[in-house]
Amino acid sequence: MSQRTLLLLSQDNAHYQRLLQAARLPHLRILRADSPSEAEPLIGEAHILLAEPARAKPLLARAHKLSWLQSSYAGVDVLLGNDCRHDYQLTNVRGIFGPLMSEYVFGHLLSLTRHLPCYQEQQAQQHWQSHPYQGLKGRTLLVLGTGSIGQHIAQTGKHFGMRVLGVSRSGHERAGFDEVYQLAALNRVLGQSDVIVSVLPATRETHHLFTRERFEHCKPGAILFNVGRGSAIHTQDLLAALASGKLAQAVLDVFEQEPLPADSTLWSTPNLIITPHNSAYSFPEDVAQIFVRNYIRFIDGQPLDGRIDFDKGY
Repeated sequence: MSQRTLLLLSQDNAHYQRLLQAARLPHLRILRADSPSEAEPLIGEAHILLAEPARAKPLLARAHKLSWLQSSYAGVDVLLGNDCRHDYQLTNVRGIFGPLMSEYVFGHLLSLTRHLPCYQEQQAQQHWQSHPYQGLKGRTLLVLGTGSIGQHIAQTGKHFGMRVLGVSRSGHERAGFDEVYQLAALNRVLGQSDVIVSVLPATRETHHLFTRERFEHCKPGAILFNVGRGSAIHTQDLLAALASGKLAQAVLDVFEQEPLPADSTLWSTPNLIITPHNSAYSFPEDVAQIFVRNYIRFIDGQPLDGRIDFDKGY
């Protein structure tokens, strides 16, 4: 069997190199490029890339031997456009983000519903005052996207006694959900939902899924989370919904433009929480395990786990 060359293109290159060398994968030569200038002379040798998508994109045209790109992230949007080649196998990271995303969503949700920021302010002022709250039991959680991440969030919601609805392309039943609907039913289920969580990928169907018209169908007082892709929400229409009180609160980890510009109105919106796309980090130990399993499948000629359909976008 001929040797394959892997090129690492990540902020965690040194860590990945140690992990993969320790795995002693057969017939694999490992190279790393810690900067664009280092990548230029190496990209033509690479049969395989383990890469952050944005680092890989400008190099693809010169990766003449490329057969497979393993993304170190779940999101591979930048590699799906018409300006990119699609003549190789692209796989992303799946199955490891559910617990982290669930921690993020319910950490913020419990903080908001139990008024924890308010109590922190009161503590600084030595002010003793209780505020009424409603528990999560009996409230309705809507999760847009019913894959592994959505299922984990749904199961956590069930743990708190919530009614859990899902929306997906197929509408097929999934573990942890009381009911799952197709996208065409979204307006109807929004009116029932106290908490809305989008874990949707970036596709033609999900681009600006939430607009002013869509927000009109939301239940008054609803809380919106976006931990999927920023393109799912029309930013100006979200600001209008928050200003009018149509939405009580939004928690955003992803945005139409990242990093979020310093002059964005989102920063100063009082009922909006912003985090810098860190709800679920790709820990190298987890990604390396996925790569090792997929590499064995790759050299055996078996289908790769997490393979992206370039037409569907996921």
